[in-house]
Amino acid sequence: MLGLSANLRYFLCCTSIDIRNSFDGLAGIVRNHLGKDPITGDVFVFLNKNRTHIKLLYWDGDGFALFYKRMEKGKYALTVHHEVSKELKREELLMLLEGLSFSEMKQKKRFKIK
Repeated sequence: MLGLSANLRYFLCCTSIDIRNSFDGLAGIVRNHLGKDPITGDVFVFLNKNRTHIKLLYWDGDGFALFYKRMEKGKYALTVHHEVSKELKREELLMLLEGLSFSEMKQKKRFKIK
């Protein structure tokens, strides 16, 4: 079961992908395109070209887990980034999954352990 914990790191792939990719295809994108190791326990987030489908790939210790969601109306809010991937905060991912735009929101100062 995928729990969106504050202890995990979340990486958004900033280029659209073919949403038909499954475990091995997405793991290959993580390795070859993002330059990261898919079995680190990090969560990797992918959107299709139309931004109507989202997939999250996660290694849970003994295998990959895949979360897949289709937006019935509207699109997932995504600001254009020139990087290959962007690290997201847990709150940003939750907002993205709800169809909210985190780029237009401003978070107040919070305590953070360094």
